[in-house]
Amino acid sequence: MTKIFKWGIIGCGNVTEVKSGPAYKMAEGFELVAVMRRNLELAKDYAERHNIPRYYNDADELINDAEIDAVYIATPPDTHYYYAMKVAQANKICCIEKPMAPSYAECFEIQTIFEKRGLPLFVAYYRRSLPRFNEVKRLLEEKTIGNVRHVDWFLSRTPSDLDKSGNYNWRTDAKIAPAGYFDDLASHGLDLFVYLLGDVKEAKGISSNQQQLYTAKDIISASWEHEKGIIGTGMWSFGTYKREDKVRIVGSDGELSFSVFGEVPIEIITNDKIEQVYIENPKHIQQYHVENILKHLQLGIEHPSTGKTAIHTAWIMDSILNPL
Repeated sequence: MTKIFKWGIIGCGNVTEVKSGPAYKMAEGFELVAVMRRNLELAKDYAERHNIPRYYNDADELINDAEIDAVYIATPPDTHYYYAMKVAQANKICCIEKPMAPSYAECFEIQTIFEKRGLPLFVAYYRRSLPRFNEVKRLLEEKTIGNVRHVDWFLSRTPSDLDKSGNYNWRTDAKIAPAGYFDDLASHGLDLFVYLLGDVKEAKGISSNQQQLYTAKDIISASWEHEKGIIGTGMWSFGTYKREDKVRIVGSDGELSFSVFGEVPIEIITNDKIEQVYIENPKHIQQYHVENILKHLQLGIEHPSTGKTAIHTAWIMDSILNPL
């Protein structure tokens, strides 16, 4: 009989309500049997609403639950290292929310201990599993735009009411996310570019805190080079007058444009024509990511987002934020 893998979630906050938690219940071959949140009443509420048998307010109890085979860490990034080490010591499978940890050094240590123990480690860079980005990958591999020369990403947004209020937000606390929303958002796109265009061999950047609304950086620019010789540039600004999210991949015979976060059509531009392809994301956006974890564990089909791929993304982020 095919093994059923039983999962527990540490940190059942907003990200797990729709994006990820239900996907672990939907996958045939997985069971979600326990959740943990520091507030026991909130953990109980989550478990009852999602029909999950057990709930805890102590992560150690969940990690050491004998019935649990695998743990999904969905807490803020500053605790990822702490919990991941405990999961590894318990010899359990793990998936960690992105970014894997706030620094490359911590990511490297996490990957090393899981590798030494022979434990599968996944990181929730779920865009590698989404059909719309795999269509972009197919177009590139079929040389629809010829040989790729350059990729550029511009991401901007207005400061939120929370940003302007001065109230605490862990996403803009430099102790947790040194570059604020860049850590949370840019990691998705940079990881995706590696998936589409190959590993990066050099990266550098400039960053600043222009608005002084919080302790983290709020504007970052970067350039990088992929091992294939493709040059990349990016600008992430979180204090502008409007939201914008556009990627252009320019080749010798045309270009592709799309959004990392918006569900807009993929645009294919060549000398002959302009085409648009629209592929809708699933309701539970981590669905294909979770299904690919199941395929990895049951069938041995390599997952596109592992600890090994995530530490490369962490190195790129560190190189941009801490240039020599």
